[in-house]
Amino acid sequence: MTLKERITEDMKAAMRASEKERLSTIRMVQAAIKQREVDERITLDDAQVVAVLEKMVKQRRESIAHFEQGGRVDLADKEKTEIELLQAYLPEQLSATELDALIREAIVASGASSMKDMGKIMGAVKAKAAGRADMGAVSARIKALLGA
Repeated sequence: MTLKERITEDMKAAMRASEKERLSTIRMVQAAIKQREVDERITLDDAQVVAVLEKMVKQRRESIAHFEQGGRVDLADKEKTEIELLQAYLPEQLSATELDALIREAIVASGASSMKDMGKIMGAVKAKAAGRADMGAVSARIKALLGA
């Protein structure tokens, strides 16, 4: 079963169970997927659907920060709930030790020695950790390791 099919089945289950918040979030996901398919005139595969989901999670994290700054805890909580639902469709995230191992492996493979080589390392890590790590956190870890 593809990820798109799983999302559709979950939408049907949410309709049957009258889970309004979950249904709303799943419909939003389907709309984002459909929008990208129409814009690019393609049918998305699982990797592309994961990219759409990652983008949606990132948008929600940014919204949470803005809502908390504005004192809108209710809206921030809603965004956090949506993130939890979206992450159910994403691959399992890498642990800190696994991520560090990937970064160190990329540093050794590319022969990186300074911050000038960060792009090479990010490219290598992104290819291996796609969908399984927050690239902002990866960037911070690489900077910390190269700076040390």
